[in-house]
Amino acid sequence: MKKVLIANRGEIAVRIIRACRDYGLQSIAVYADPDMDALFVTLADEAYGLDGVRPAETYLDIDKLIAIAKRSGADAVHPGYGFLSERAEFARAVIDAGLIWIGPDPEVIEVLGDKVAARRLALKVGAPLAAGSDGPVDSAAEVIEFAKQHGLPVAIKAAHGGGGRGIKVVRNMEEISESYDSAVREAVAAFGRGECFLERFLDRPRHIEAQILADKHGTVLVLGTRDCSLQRRNQKLVEEAPAPFLSDAQRQSIHDSAKAICAAAGYSGAGTVEFLLGVDGTISFLEVNTRLQVEHPVTEETTGIDLVIEQFRIAEGRKLRISETPVPRGHSIEFRINAEDPGRGFLPTPGTITRFEAPSGPGVRLDSGVVSGSTIPGVYDSLMAKLIVTGPTREDALKRARRALKEFKIEGVATVLPFHRAAMEAVDFIGDQGFNVHTRWIETDFTERLPAEQRPEPLQSSSIIRTPIEIDGKLHMLGLPAQFLAGRGSLGTNNDDAFAPKPSSAEDKGAVTAPISGTLQSLKVSDGAAVSAGDLLAVMEAMKMETPITAPVNGVVTIVAAEGEYLNAGAVLLRITA
Repeated sequence: MKKVLIANRGEIAVRIIRACRDYGLQSIAVYADPDMDALFVTLADEAYGLDGVRPAETYLDIDKLIAIAKRSGADAVHPGYGFLSERAEFARAVIDAGLIWIGPDPEVIEVLGDKVAARRLALKVGAPLAAGSDGPVDSAAEVIEFAKQHGLPVAIKAAHGGGGRGIKVVRNMEEISESYDSAVREAVAAFGRGECFLERFLDRPRHIEAQILADKHGTVLVLGTRDCSLQRRNQKLVEEAPAPFLSDAQRQSIHDSAKAICAAAGYSGAGTVEFLLGVDGTISFLEVNTRLQVEHPVTEETTGIDLVIEQFRIAEGRKLRISETPVPRGHSIEFRINAEDPGRGFLPTPGTITRFEAPSGPGVRLDSGVVSGSTIPGVYDSLMAKLIVTGPTREDALKRARRALKEFKIEGVATVLPFHRAAMEAVDFIGDQGFNVHTRWIETDFTERLPAEQRPEPLQSSSIIRTPIEIDGKLHMLGLPAQFLAGRGSLGTNNDDAFAPKPSSAEDKGAVTAPISGTLQSLKVSDGAAVSAGDLLAVMEAMKMETPITAPVNGVVTIVAAEGEYLNAGAVLLRITA
């Protein structure tokens, strides 16, 4: 390999660019219109525009990505995580184009990416499993029947998903219909396919995973475990390695099962096998992520192995450099620094960062996709950076984490930093009286009330105006930010004017406004309908998360906004007349 196209954005694109430089490879970035000035674009050796805003027309457009790879002279493609990283059709398209795919074979992605097939494989090799459906279900009625047979809670999960997307946990029968529909919508939006299967949900479980490396010569190696239990909306916020408070038998079971599953699948590359650990000690296989994980740095810090460079080596056909699971060197904790407001239920807060001052010092690492002045678009994931803190012991790592979190200063957008600071003081997480964190700990046990942050200023248009221009008799396409040409007359076509600021609704009595900047995914009521306080009115989507909007009062609805419209926080969705 000499030249790698990175089919991703943000923090992970920066991480891969740096690994390319360390390994002696050239890096090629691709960017959507809102990312034109992003850090990863400026760091790459070359950068090519994807001519669009939304994921479907940019980072999820396989034809565009392959065309740029050929045009740029790339000989390999790294998918990062999210987007197309677990799509077998993308891996196959890369290989068919004569390029090196940095990841598992497409056939392996298909088997392990299909959560039903992965369950069958796990059952075959003897991995522990909770009760689940035999295959995808076609309706909410099937969910109801499963719940009657196996009891609640039930997890409705995207069959072709991963990374916590397209998962809904149902705890009472009345939630089933809407939860099923929501899981299907999220699955289609994130993975292009809406099939969902069912699984008996272990209550108050921990989330434990094993990091895998496997070469193309049949060697499968487990590098160790991670605990990723501290989550909100099935999305991880804090991860640590090695997973603490496990018995030797539990750790060995997780290692053995992960290795057996990947060996049986013919796995190669970096991957993660995930498990749930119940309060009674029950271990249940969850899924295999056939890609690099967001939390991979904690494994790197405790093993001394650069996982991205190992991905390069494996893709080139080289053998693994180690043959046994390494003994962890210390303890490492990662904090996802998301543009979300924990004082408003972790609502996403796209906007412009006016101040970004990261901590440093012994045991502190920062993997960031932003700097001061960076813009956080509302159409992508909310992750801005990752703070990784390492110490000789877990207690030392916690002390360093408190210091580093206190030093971290971000302004302009709300962040999860206040939550992280509070969590590091929580008795449940510290573990002196038992480690009591589980995947719904934030929703059920975290009692500290965090103040809401000031809302960011609405984003300006992030689109690019493109127009043909002739230079020395040859036609070229010129692209300029829309705001650069504001007030200068018409030029070319604007790809997306949905980001224009909406009028304030502060004086609008009866108005139900957007709590976040994002897309109005669906309206749940019709114009003129009578509603009661608490009724579901609409669902908004921002940064790959769905946010339900309920009626604050009784009354009759007048619809203002349209489904599919992008709205800034505070824009009027509808009005309710008493």
